[in-house]
Amino acid sequence: MRFEDQRETLLSELHEMGIRDELVFSAFRSIQREDFVLSHVREFAYRNQALPIEEGQTISQPYIIALMMQELELEPNDVVLEIGTGSGYQTSLLATIVSTVCTIERHFSLTEKAKQTIAKYSFKNIFYKVGDGTKGWINSYPPVKEFNKIIVCAGAPSVSEALLNQLKIGGKLVIPVGNREQQRLKIIIKTETGFSEKQSVACSFVPLLGELGWEKS
Repeated sequence: MRFEDQRETLLSELHEMGIRDELVFSAFRSIQREDFVLSHVREFAYRNQALPIEEGQTISQPYIIALMMQELELEPNDVVLEIGTGSGYQTSLLATIVSTVCTIERHFSLTEKAKQTIAKYSFKNIFYKVGDGTKGWINSYPPVKEFNKIIVCAGAPSVSEALLNQLKIGGKLVIPVGNREQQRLKIIIKTETGFSEKQSVACSFVPLLGELGWEKS
């Protein structure tokens, strides 16, 4: 089956699982997941499962990516912070919807490969940083102080105060929180008086390493 057909089959599956955001579906149709996976698992690009990438990391399950994006309620004028560039697949999905994506990755090699893969799409609204994502977008270009939306693509032991401080009033943060093996998605909204929070599905991400996350084992 052609990748185009596999992509549509996956989108049908995501719809059955509760994904309804048309902007998310449009992004999934625009970005080719097969470009972002390792060659030996390319045939599985449109299976609804996480797949391995370099540096012991993963490209997340499509359903979880779609759910996180849907929970964020992305809008075209949003400035979004992504923690965990990884393969660059989710970075590209975000960039098709919002005005600006600032993305942080610990591994220089992953950032460089993601840049090369994403280059085929000619995005002008993605800004990269190699560093500790638990601290957010500090001392970085562009000098964004607060974000409309923040999406974290690794499992955290708790919600970083630094990330909460970089969220605009009315902004949303989606982050997996739990132990190193199992987490639950948290959706946090910053209000005039503090933060409101709800929990979503159970999930399993690689650990969020950094000063305000897990220590490297």
